[in-house]
Amino acid sequence: MILIDPPLWPARGRVWSHMVSDVSYAELHAFAEELGMPSRAFDRDHYDVPSELYQAAVAQGAVPVGCQELLLRLTRAGLRRRKVVREALRARTSVPGAASGAE
Repeated sequence: MILIDPPLWPARGRVWSHMVSDVSYAELHAFAEELGMPSRAFDRDHYDVPSELYQAAVAQGAVPVGCQELLLRLTRAGLRRRKVVREALRARTSVPGAASGAE
């Protein structure tokens, strides 16, 4: 099933929704293609959908849900892909000796 949250996310002078599938990425990509979404709108596990395409997505069959429900369903489906934390960032923010148990 394709899910979409309300257009609440401001960025680059527009307001955006997130669109996901709780079945597969193949389902999500096929739906996005039919909607006319460019592949660059895909971000790890969702499409960023501009507010002007929200109603078209719903008319095409996307189910409107709240932000928390969208995230819950994506996670339960095993399709959530979190941002990768780079080792360099970890090294800069960790306390020396904390992981090794040094006193």
